[in-house]
Amino acid sequence: RGDPRLGLVLLLAMLVNMAVASFVGAMVPTLLNAFRLDPALGSGVIVPTCTDVVGFFAFLGLASVIML
Repeated sequence: RGDPRLGLVLLLAMLVNMAVASFVGAMVPTLLNAFRLDPALGSGVIVPTCTDVVGFFAFLGLASVIML
């Protein structure tokens, strides 16, 4: 009933978002620790912001390319 391209867009956007989340989730605490800052405080703000922004643009970007 639905458009299978929409499912492809969702699949790819989730894969991109999960890859970025795992990379940023590993790198931000490491970098904050290197700068002698508390990794827990910075990670609670930086990691979700990065994943939300990348997920939003990945979904819209993929949708604009695939759904045309």
